[in-house]
Amino acid sequence: MSLDTLYTAETPEGIALSLRPAGVVPRVLAYMVDLCVRLGIYLAVSMVAIPFGGMGKGLLLVSYFLLEWFYPVVFELTRAGATPGKRAFGLQVVMDSGLPVTPAASITRNLLRAADFFPFLYAFGLVSMLLRRDFKRLGDLAGGTLVVYRETVALHGELPAALATAPARALAPQEQAAIVAWAGRASRLTPARLDELAVLAGSITPDRQGDATRQLLGVAQWLVGHRGEGRR
Repeated sequence: MSLDTLYTAETPEGIALSLRPAGVVPRVLAYMVDLCVRLGIYLAVSMVAIPFGGMGKGLLLVSYFLLEWFYPVVFELTRAGATPGKRAFGLQVVMDSGLPVTPAASITRNLLRAADFFPFLYAFGLVSMLLRRDFKRLGDLAGGTLVVYRETVALHGELPAALATAPARALAPQEQAAIVAWAGRASRLTPARLDELAVLAGSITPDRQGDATRQLLGVAQWLVGHRGEGRR
């Protein structure tokens, strides 16, 4: 079975976010919980609708349609971004950028559950998740969404104090995550190793003739949002 890994997303502001995609097992368990919730709602509606004869049957059909296609959408568009099943396992749905899921994306990912179901028992969806590091099913690929753990992923410890400094060039999300992780491990690295790694990242620091370690620590501070006093 594939293990959960990390997914680095970049917000429109250029900030790298580290997300932990949810694997097959927690998503299947969350689906089973939601299936039970939907079944409970349907049974409750049935008890009310059956005495009304033909009108009641119509109400049951409408209820089934809404539960099948819009139950996930309604919950995904809430602040939690998750159905009761996903919330029970600490999961939520977000955009690829890490931002809250949009109505269009939520509707798309849930309509495509029909394609994920083929040829039987969500076979296409399971195969897609097992073949990808981000565990996306077909609906997620079409909607540009991810199912991730709500808990914040800590890639680093406390960053050493340094004057926040903007990098010399634009950084990819993976580079941002690597620099912050390096700074967060500063207390566990020898000074020589810390300096060695900082020199390798020389193209990122504004002044290549200065203290590489101190400058790179400043870039790390800038990346985590401490930009009040540093150069922009």
